[in-house]
Amino acid sequence: MKEFIDRHDELDFLDGEYTRDGSSLVVLYGRRRVGKTALLTKFMENKPSIYFLATQESETENRHAFKDTVADFLQNSLLKTAVINDWATLFNTLMEYLSKTKLLIIIDEFQYLGKTNSAFPSVFQKIWDTSLMNKNIMIVLCGSLISMMESQTLAYSSPLYGRRTGQKKLKQIDFRYYNEFFKDKSKKELIERYAVTGGVPKYIEQFQGDSDIYTAIRKNVLNKASFLYEEPHFLLQNEVSEIGSYFSVIKAVAAGNQKLSKIAATLEVKQTGLSKYLRTLIDLDILERQVPITEDHPEKSKRGLYKIKDNFISFWFRFVYPNLSFLERDQVDIVMRKIRENFIDNHVAYVYEEVCLSELWHLNSKGQWPFYFNRAGRWWDNQTEIDLVAYDSKGTNMIFGECKYHEKPVDTDIFYALVKKSEAVTWKQSERKNWYVLFSINGFSEAMQILAKERADIVLSS
Repeated sequence: MKEFIDRHDELDFLDGEYTRDGSSLVVLYGRRRVGKTALLTKFMENKPSIYFLATQESETENRHAFKDTVADFLQNSLLKTAVINDWATLFNTLMEYLSKTKLLIIIDEFQYLGKTNSAFPSVFQKIWDTSLMNKNIMIVLCGSLISMMESQTLAYSSPLYGRRTGQKKLKQIDFRYYNEFFKDKSKKELIERYAVTGGVPKYIEQFQGDSDIYTAIRKNVLNKASFLYEEPHFLLQNEVSEIGSYFSVIKAVAAGNQKLSKIAATLEVKQTGLSKYLRTLIDLDILERQVPITEDHPEKSKRGLYKIKDNFISFWFRFVYPNLSFLERDQVDIVMRKIRENFIDNHVAYVYEEVCLSELWHLNSKGQWPFYFNRAGRWWDNQTEIDLVAYDSKGTNMIFGECKYHEKPVDTDIFYALVKKSEAVTWKQSERKNWYVLFSINGFSEAMQILAKERADIVLSS
């Protein structure tokens, strides 16, 4: 992409580490294609920098490649031809050439060094302690395999534990920046693209230039030559064993089985047998466990529901994975027909709720209400579901919200239904002040607009 969009907080974090006195050791990690290398390339601008990409080759091959990178940076032809059998010599050689300007060293895909040699984190820890930690240097250890990066650099058992001066897990780009990627699209079109690409820069790039969402899906996801066609396999194959078992769990959740009991029943396994898979998928940011927002002890709640957190993974398991037999036989039209029939109601409408939650927090930061809430999310019991509930846990104000991705403008019946549903929420019911917010992709009826002008407790957002 021609423009560098978002990542302001991440750049500020890295700049803060770079400008601090003394040395810095930073861990940057996150799922593949989320934009880590692009962020680091931007950060490297106008700084004396070394960028090294580790590979899955042997440690010896990686060390030779790093030696060549150091030789090129130092313009040292003797080092280029020298035989170096240890990493410490290479880092010590670099330290001899330090200037007043802090040197930046980036080791990308760091986890591969620990994968080829499990002792490498200990080797690097000794180099840091003896040669680097008191020098004018910043080192960024970057990686895509989340489980490996956490075990090698962040876990208490890691030799590098306690050495880092900062860490950042890079997340997907927020929906509010999508208009910068697709400047000619309406909000509805932006949400449709977000529902598939999910804030992953590489996916967004693939979806630029197409006239409508269905053309983009056909070309970039259902096309067997596209990398997105088998992307979930690629994402999981290096993170987990038993990839088929993990796929089965995700497929079950994508089909609407959100309760633990329903997932277990669908897969015909005991609930206790799912714990490992669910925990791992949560750690990988693929699943999340949600509870009603008013629960005081979420970890103990029996109302927990599992939801696919990643928009693309959700889309793929709803529309691609169940239809692979058609796609493998090049019967794309059949799959496209299914997508057109279900894409909005069974996928985009749910993603819209997450967009609305983000917008709710934005309204909160802008002082939309005479108080600031500190908790927001979904709420449900056995009979009632409310898209959005937000409240000030130390006060007596509560906001109830509805999100409608309908073809028609929202009318007053939706509002009065929300008022009725709010009665099911017992939190400080006798003393609280209720507020209401309605989100609608296609605006509001004249009657609803008039009602909102008459009542100070209603906010409309479209």
